[in-house]
Amino acid sequence: MDKTGIFFVSLCVVLLGFWFFAQQKEATRLQQQRAQFALTNQVAQTQNPSPTITANATTSNSFSSSTTLFKVASENLIVVSNSVARYTFTSRGGGLKLVELLKFPETISLRWKRNSNETNAVATLNTRADVPVMAILGDTNLIGDGDFTLTKTDDGVRAEKDLPEGLKLVKEFHLSSNYLINASARLENTSGKPLALPAQEIVIGTATPMDADDNGMYLGALWYDGETYADTPVSYFNTNTSFLGTIPRTPKTEFRAGANNVLWAAAQNQFFTLLAMTETNQPAEQVVERPVNLPALLEGSTAPAVGIQTALVYPAQTLAANSTATRQIILYAGPKEFRALSAIGDQFQNRADLAMNFGTGFASFWGVGTFFAKLLLSGMNWLHDVLKISYGWTIVVITLLLRGVFWPLMATSMKSAKKMQALAPEIKALKEKFKDDPQKFTQKQMELWKKNKVNPMSGCLPLVVQMPVFVGFYTMLRSAIELRGAHWLWVQDLSKADTIFLIPGLNFPFNLLPLLMVGAMIWQAHLQPPSPGMDASQQKMMRFMPLLMLLWFYGYASGMALYMTVSTLASAVQAKLTRAAIAAEVTPALTPAPKSKK
Repeated sequence: MDKTGIFFVSLCVVLLGFWFFAQQKEATRLQQQRAQFALTNQVAQTQNPSPTITANATTSNSFSSSTTLFKVASENLIVVSNSVARYTFTSRGGGLKLVELLKFPETISLRWKRNSNETNAVATLNTRADVPVMAILGDTNLIGDGDFTLTKTDDGVRAEKDLPEGLKLVKEFHLSSNYLINASARLENTSGKPLALPAQEIVIGTATPMDADDNGMYLGALWYDGETYADTPVSYFNTNTSFLGTIPRTPKTEFRAGANNVLWAAAQNQFFTLLAMTETNQPAEQVVERPVNLPALLEGSTAPAVGIQTALVYPAQTLAANSTATRQIILYAGPKEFRALSAIGDQFQNRADLAMNFGTGFASFWGVGTFFAKLLLSGMNWLHDVLKISYGWTIVVITLLLRGVFWPLMATSMKSAKKMQALAPEIKALKEKFKDDPQKFTQKQMELWKKNKVNPMSGCLPLVVQMPVFVGFYTMLRSAIELRGAHWLWVQDLSKADTIFLIPGLNFPFNLLPLLMVGAMIWQAHLQPPSPGMDASQQKMMRFMPLLMLLWFYGYASGMALYMTVSTLASAVQAKLTRAAIAAEVTPALTPAPKSKK
């Protein structure tokens, strides 16, 4: 092995070891954090045991809020259900305490796990959060003791509370279809004098981990101003946010943005979201996001004990005598399903589909990757519905179709590369002849390429054209809830790594698909000639690219590794099928370099 090979292998080993060290460090931190929260929870339960809560039940444990504003002695709950979800409303704060999504399991069965955190529960939103959805935070004159009177209505719940100086707060929740809830918060001035209302924060929910195995990587909040959207991941509030979380920084305690232009905001995890949409003629003034501590986690959980509480901010105002001020908000509490969010965005003309969070800027290849992410997700769903096959085989089919589209481009690139190889002796002779005149050598080289219709950039063209598709697949598979729990052969969940077992002694996952991907890449590299114009050192670097790809994709969604493996295998087969035909076509067609005149 030459020096370049030794360098790249060493680099990969160092990066792998560094990643393993960072993972072990993070696991230790989570274990300490779980122990701390478990101790806190044990002390709290010893001082004030929490009884079981049922619908319309009254309990006596005190309400502990991250804002310490709701401290009422009892809690009344009303549970309302429809075909897709079960909604639990609480008198503490007069809002939506919990959303249970009946069609989605909380955890996906992973047979390789020794201590599985799998439950029979369903996926939930605002899980373990103290503050309910549509709770109003602000001046104590708007909150009082936080205890509301709940009343069940024909299609939802009504919460109301009398406040000082003749002010009354009424909230109404009306269940609709497609995971939608029509909500409103109405302030009524029943006095005969104007009342000065302070600024208000209407909580839209808390982003919490999906289950005990959710590491919180995709936890965060979004907001949209009518033109662009912004993403605030949980890492924004973390102590460590640099490469592999190794460089400490001062943690942020709040994110605030907007200038009377907040059309919607969302608190979300990887596959589910709480999305609050305002009226287009009455946007919120700002959005505010804060990290909040969550109650004790399950034993063996890797989920963070931190959530992101998100709220819409409305400005202070004066409410005239015997008048009302109403905030209308439409809530979407459900899966990040592209077709559903697109339909809602079209209905309310507010681009709700951006809540898929396909990325902005370089993360989405400056918008091109986002376009392909939407196109590929729509195409994958269409093929799944039409062919009636699993999503794993759908990824295989759509990958083969894409390789068919790129086949002519790859054949042209290979043909140009073969010509470049055949012209190598001529180029070498020109370089020797004009070694003292680089400008003349470049001119003669270009003339030779032109006569033989060789484009030195053609080898890079397939990579450039396929890059947006690659980025589109990468971002699409990260957010596509269709792949959550989708099976393919030995893979139990295409949205997670395809771990078969843990390597004994190392407790390190053995993921098969990324290894197959690297094998396919090595085979492809032997079949395809190097890109035109690539020098020897670059060729050596490309040999070790599969190792870097292994580091990148080893712990990523297996759906991406499946796409990369099938795409690489198809490309290698195409190269093998076209190589002989191209060799027979190219060699007789070359025109030698003209002899120089003496």
